[in-house]
Amino acid sequence: MKRIVLAYSGSLESSAAIAWLREAHHADVIAVTVDLGQRQPLEEVRDRALAAGAVRAHVLDLRETFARDFVIPSLQADAVSDSGCPSIAALGRPLIARGLADIAAIEQAPGAAHACAAGSRDEARIETAVRALNPSLTICAPAREWRMSRSETIAYAQQHGVPAPADATSALRGDGNLWGRTIAGGLPADPWNEPPEAMYLLTQAPAERPAEPAYVELAFDRGAPAAINGVAMPILDLVGSLTTIAGAHGVGRMDTIAPSTTGAPWRQLCEAPAALVLHAAHRDLQAFVTEPDLVRFAREVSRQYADLIESGSWFTPMREALDACIGRVQQRVTGTVRLKLFKGDCRIVGRQSPHTARGEMTPAPPLAAGA
Repeated sequence: MKRIVLAYSGSLESSAAIAWLREAHHADVIAVTVDLGQRQPLEEVRDRALAAGAVRAHVLDLRETFARDFVIPSLQADAVSDSGCPSIAALGRPLIARGLADIAAIEQAPGAAHACAAGSRDEARIETAVRALNPSLTICAPAREWRMSRSETIAYAQQHGVPAPADATSALRGDGNLWGRTIAGGLPADPWNEPPEAMYLLTQAPAERPAEPAYVELAFDRGAPAAINGVAMPILDLVGSLTTIAGAHGVGRMDTIAPSTTGAPWRQLCEAPAALVLHAAHRDLQAFVTEPDLVRFAREVSRQYADLIESGSWFTPMREALDACIGRVQQRVTGTVRLKLFKGDCRIVGRQSPHTARGEMTPAPPLAAGA
């Protein structure tokens, strides 16, 4: 019997995919779950994969790799969407694909599979990255082949004794990692209506936010976050601490409209306290120490980098070329940015850098007579 490695999240679709791949492809299924800091008990996910029929279930803790090799480069590139939302779920897809390719090599499996919705951006991201890493792998996409509705998928899982997660019947669809989370399903049908407060998990509700602001000093070393309030810490700990601090003050919420692969816009909530604060601080510091023409060039690179992440083209010469450009700009992006967090607002109130001494800035031109 052939082997197929499956990107397994513990969702209804990925659980049903185990049974379907065994039945339709007569394959031994090896589940691969990648821990990117998505705040869920992954041992339970592993047990669910085995209960669904996987012959083995690998859980890969790649949080540090994700923070170091994906989060920091995307921050240095200031990779955000046109709506201002940082890349979150899309940023993790290349590393999931790498996990699939690595386990496929270890298990000597000729096939890799995912349970992404047919025609979705995630489908394209995973498959593009897997092909770039190992073109010889045969890619199976159960959702593209089975063409079942969600209710039919639930029925299929029940018929095959597949344990479904507790939220299988919920319309809420969230996706996250240590960089934040996005919510696309279960939102109010009318985009005029405000999302319910219960949808937010990382940021405090307005009534629960502190009455006094928090001042946070973020230090950067060549564009990479290095310390909070003078305390140096690894990037993984820094992001976690900043998520807690900014989230307590309600900072990090965005309600955006995003395009889909069909061209029809759809609503998406973004909740990313650390990402939004770090992007704001990095962008300000970079403008503070960089020549204006280079700042304009960096903006163009930022757009290309964000598009590259969204399309799943991480493992490409283009990304390597962009990294080289970004690395050149980051050589001067060292210093500290001071931010004020209060009642959902993030405001930069100070900055300093060894590359631009305080007091050296050009004064604003005087107002014209009669202005």
